Amino acid sequence: MDAERASGYRYGNRAYLVQLRRAGAGTWLIDPIAVPDLAPLQEAIGDTEWILHAATQDLPCLAEVGMRPAALFDTELGGRLAGLPRVGLSAVVEHYLGLSLAKEHSAVDWSTRPLPEPWLRYAALDVEVLAEVRDRLAADLAQQGKAELAAQEFDALTRFTGPPQRTDPWRRTSGMHRLRDRRALARVRELWQTRDDIARERDLAPGRVLPDALIVQLAASDPRTGEDLTALSSSGGVSQRGRRRPAHRSLARYQRQWLEAVRRADQLPQAQLPPSALRSDAPPPPRAWADREPVAAARLAVVRERLTEVSEQQQIPVENLLTPDSLRRVLWTPPDPADEGDSVPR
Repeated sequence: MDAERASGYRYGNRAYLVQLRRAGAGTWLIDPIAVPDLAPLQEAIGDTEWILHAATQDLPCLAEVGMRPAALFDTELGGRLAGLPRVGLSAVVEHYLGLSLAKEHSAVDWSTRPLPEPWLRYAALDVEVLAEVRDRLAADLAQQGKAELAAQEFDALTRFTGPPQRTDPWRRTSGMHRLRDRRALARVRELWQTRDDIARERDLAPGRVLPDALIVQLAASDPRTGEDLTALSSSGGVSQRGRRRPAHRSLARYQRQWLEAVRRADQLPQAQLPPSALRSDAPPPPRAWADREPVAAARLAVVRERLTEVSEQQQIPVENLLTPDSLRRVLWTPPDPADEGDSVPR
């Protein structure tokens, strides 16, 4: 199974094409826009194992159309556990089958209708050979003694619902680090939310409404009038062919919304301005541990060395043994041995 999204073109990550292949039934390409409820297909599949590549990318959008796996095999994660040097779909297929997958349509707008036939052929190829790859990869995992480990990891993925919601997602605006003033940060926040509202309403990727660079530029320049926006657009808004870039056209099209967003930020009381940075419950950067907590730094050095040894012995990347964030948290504030009923080295 596979799904194609229109990332970079449309708002959100909904599926615009679902590809299925099953032995004895062939390959099917389904349009979830025309058929938005695939629950009957889910019922027909039942408990049959899904084979996906990089499952976390597709599971949320498949759940939106009523499809959730009872069991799955992830060829990307399986490749990591098997110690493959590269785990992209093309690399895994080439490793096991000696075939090269064409990738010329990987970044196209899958919300296009009708979908061109070459795109459909390209999409079908992504599932044509997955079952054979799965069987050869499963054999490798079994030969390496990792079949049970992989099964547990795949089972955990059946309960994956998506990445955690971020606090203040506007803080991920690219280039915002150049703004030091809290008032300017408030403008970024208001402009980001305004852009998100427009993008959701028009079903466009936010960056196609207004790129991050222009949000930062608006926040820094504090425009007050339409003339200010026109000057900003004129300063860098003409392409080499003499046409305005779409993003700069949106400055004029949504002039009122941008100016209102800036005005709201400028009228906020000082106490309501966003802090320069969010407080984090994460440990400090490891480079600071030696000065702040030498015992924790010693723990980290020992555990990193042992994890590296296990990683090399098992041919599994360190991050698949234990995520860096989990490692730092448990070593900075280890569990109390009395609570755990066991001895924990400190």
